[in-house]
Amino acid sequence: MLLRKTALVLALTTAALLVSTAPVAAAPADPAPATVTPAAFAAAAVNPVIVVGGLSGVAVAYEPIAARLRADGYRTFIYQLPGLGLGDIPTSARAFASYVDQVRASTGAATVDVVAHSEGGLVSRYYLKRLGGTASVGRYVSLGTPQYGTYVANIVAFLGLGSCAGIVACQQMTIGSAFLADLNAGDDTPGSVRYTTIRTLQDELVRPTGNAAVNDGATNVLIQAYCPVRVVGHLGLVLDGTAYTIVRGALVDGPVRPNCLAL
Repeated sequence: MLLRKTALVLALTTAALLVSTAPVAAAPADPAPATVTPAAFAAAAVNPVIVVGGLSGVAVAYEPIAARLRADGYRTFIYQLPGLGLGDIPTSARAFASYVDQVRASTGAATVDVVAHSEGGLVSRYYLKRLGGTASVGRYVSLGTPQYGTYVANIVAFLGLGSCAGIVACQQMTIGSAFLADLNAGDDTPGSVRYTTIRTLQDELVRPTGNAAVNDGATNVLIQAYCPVRVVGHLGLVLDGTAYTIVRGALVDGPVRPNCLAL
């Protein structure tokens, strides 16, 4: 079953590469103001939110979660990884550092909050831990990020496709890679940033799913620990209403209280 899922993931990734030509914007544009809902969100919305995409994730795929954030009063930006995230993760993190500076300059905000999907969570964490990003970020929320790697990356070699079919980021997300050994050496949660990770038992790409959590004081949320019958896949984490209620709570430093019936 895992082999079939992996083959499907590879096919989808290839398809995304063939159809996507959208470049990352050189400079962010501040979206039109949205109506602010609960008062708590208005207070927290002082921080712009950057939604960071994952491997082969085109920017438009993250519009649904960005729209939810804007409806809750957040100035929201979407960061598509350079080269769709196929290249070296530290290199992507350096590009992300420049983008954070652009958002801060364009909004006048001292800090931003980050909501990162999949590989985007590793890019963001590398920025925080190795590039001095903790001074510029208030909250970090990851969705299905292989913080400690995934054996789905390892299985590509088993399929006879070489070392992750030559995809550098895939190699770096392999369990036991040199990149992950460096990233996870020492404190997982440096600085005064508030760290939250969100994971799901049905994640097809992060296996084991426990590898989507981090140590050292982070709030690690397994959706099914609160909503046992909720089915959410890897891509579904950026679409699912219950997952969004966890994101929303994390952005206001609230308790973990998922709405299991949210659409």
